[in-house]
Amino acid sequence: MKLTGTVVAAYGRQYRIELTDGQTLLCFPRGKKSELACGDRVIVQQTSTNQGVIAALEPRQTLLYRSDSFKQRLIAANVTQVVIVVATEPAFSDELITRCIVAAESQDIAVLIVLNKCDLSERLAAASATLNPYEKLGYRVVKLSARSNGERLLPYLADHTSLLIGQSGMGKSTLINALIPDARAATREISQALHTGKHTTTYARLYHPSAGSALIDSPGLTEFGLHHLTPEEIAEAFLELRPLLGQCRFRNCRHDREPDCSVLAAVGNGDIDPRRYAAFRSLCAEIG
Repeated sequence: MKLTGTVVAAYGRQYRIELTDGQTLLCFPRGKKSELACGDRVIVQQTSTNQGVIAALEPRQTLLYRSDSFKQRLIAANVTQVVIVVATEPAFSDELITRCIVAAESQDIAVLIVLNKCDLSERLAAASATLNPYEKLGYRVVKLSARSNGERLLPYLADHTSLLIGQSGMGKSTLINALIPDARAATREISQALHTGKHTTTYARLYHPSAGSALIDSPGLTEFGLHHLTPEEIAEAFLELRPLLGQCRFRNCRHDREPDCSVLAAVGNGDIDPRRYAAFRSLCAEIG
């Protein structure tokens, strides 16, 4: 019997599929190659009480992945919101925030930034100042402490399939446990089904924090390559650059040293944050 479901955990070539009735199956793909991501919607052929074979992948609405010059790694599919988690300590990477935003904007995915560990009041002002340019651009910033009021995030997750993403040490796991009390139990159940607990933090996992919403927890990031994007796509992903694109003297302007460049003029006038412009140029240089 063929059934439809969603990938809620991925471990190599094994996938935990949640069916529409809430039942879960441990499934394997047909063939040797497998490129499925957490959040993918699939059609499965049930082969036993708790196992099945993935017969087909349904069309994706969105796909987030990172890439370098050698390979690509899928992160999550069918996401409608990216939730970037940073903290007052340890120090977070401004560059990584930009990269996550660019990836989200390139797929027309909403962005929410969460500043965690706000109970460390002596570090709050500096962390808030770092996030100020994003707030000025219209990105929402939610300030909380996952240990005491992580539930503040719940209203922002309603009616979304959200991806929780960020560096290690930002408190993502604490936030997940605050939002989803049975998250640890779900992880243990998946590990037992796969007969291993060794890689339980290596892959993304999908939870349901409330009715009608889904939250995908991803492993801690140290880098986010964007080699799959073109310079034009990167420029479009910077909100402050969008209104200026197409207004330069040269159609193929790289917004670097060209004369009569609308972007450079905006930087010179103080209309574009120099830090954001430097990030844009760095990304373009990286992909060549």
